[in-house]
Amino acid sequence: MSALVAFWNLENLFAPEAYPGREAWLAKAMQKELKGWSEALFRRKIAQLASIMARMKDGAGPDILGVCEVENRYVLQALADQLNAALPARHYQLVHVDSARDQRGIDTAFLFDAHQFTAKMDELFSHWVMRQTGTRDITQITFVAPSGRQLVLLANHWPSRSSSAGNGPEYSSGFRATAGETLAYWHDRIREEKGDKVAVIALGDFNDEPFDKSVAVHAQALRDKGDVTRARSAKFYNLSWEYLTAMVADHKGNPRLLNGTLYFAGDAALFDQILVSPGLLTGKSGWRTVGGSARIEAWPPMVSHRVGEGPIRFGLPDGDAASNVNVDGYSDHFPVSVRIEEV
Repeated sequence: MSALVAFWNLENLFAPEAYPGREAWLAKAMQKELKGWSEALFRRKIAQLASIMARMKDGAGPDILGVCEVENRYVLQALADQLNAALPARHYQLVHVDSARDQRGIDTAFLFDAHQFTAKMDELFSHWVMRQTGTRDITQITFVAPSGRQLVLLANHWPSRSSSAGNGPEYSSGFRATAGETLAYWHDRIREEKGDKVAVIALGDFNDEPFDKSVAVHAQALRDKGDVTRARSAKFYNLSWEYLTAMVADHKGNPRLLNGTLYFAGDAALFDQILVSPGLLTGKSGWRTVGGSARIEAWPPMVSHRVGEGPIRFGLPDGDAASNVNVDGYSDHFPVSVRIEEV
């Protein structure tokens, strides 16, 4: 069996403005951004996102998809329903914990094909990343293939580089270091419980580059495979070093060199990364990564033709949908993926 494991930051996937199940504190916090976020716009964004997901794995769709910037189970179910309609051979289900700790009410989660994997719900954990003002939890779940082989996945969305003080990445770097330490701690605990050959994949929007200390030092996600496979302590191999650039076609059909998974203020960044444990490199976990398969999933309809832009964003209305929403857009991040196979 082979599987495509992917991750995508869906950029502010909120339920419509009038959604009755929204908590009062969140409705107040998001009132301005969601003004004009109609049912029609929500459904259009769901359709746009699903159209890209359905292209993955040669048109079969991902087997497991980690996501972030999702408000709740309602939006995830809408996305799963859209995907299941587009891909009748699939049966996407959800893994989600409403963490309720993030200031904007957004979570990390997974969609997975229940024909291919079972989710061990007694091994679902939402790990608290400590921060005074709150941030997203790390969602951990164990998936089991029909063969019985297990995969432990952790969906991450580390604290943003922006700050209310306006001091940017230097001010907020400690928050991401804490997230890296949290991930490394739970990687170690997983190895203690399941053995050092266990297949672990940590994926997400880390809001830092692969060479930043939060990732390379605190999360122990390294560039050299040999350093990872020889280590006696818990290390990850960072697959994002294999997709530093990507030559793709933009939405006008012209060739475009990408230098990251998102663009901000004209500069590219590689924040969306996939980290794998040693057992996925050696095959001793029962799984191994397929060489050369890690990639940025940048499909032509979502690639801007402008040099200082990457993905074509959908946006939120913020009171003016005509100016702030592009109904032909998707997200401000590209998805990333890797293929794995049973050994």
